[in-house]
Amino acid sequence: MICNATRDTVIASSVETARNFWQRSKGLLGRTQLPLNHALVIPHCESIHMFFMKFPIDVIFCDRKDKVVGLCEGIKPFRLSPVFFRASYAIELPAGTIIASQTRIGDQVRL
Repeated sequence: MICNATRDTVIASSVETARNFWQRSKGLLGRTQLPLNHALVIPHCESIHMFFMKFPIDVIFCDRKDKVVGLCEGIKPFRLSPVFFRASYAIELPAGTIIASQTRIGDQVRL
């Protein structure tokens, strides 16, 4: 489970982690959707690409202390996110999750 400790909200109740090179490279490619309350955590990630994706997503970028350092709401297929140099990992989520969880820059995330 991933929670926003600052806002006392649930970000995702079902979490996958891309643990190796191949999982990180594939990410969400090949999927037609990311179900509500699901997330994919990508360690060692400062930006993402949406090449060949089929649906928009929200992305939360966090630093090593689990503090939110970047947000991308509804990033569409065939786009690039900005680079968040302070990010240690990214959390890919269904579009609309950032608004629903009230997540803001500076919030504390709990994995």
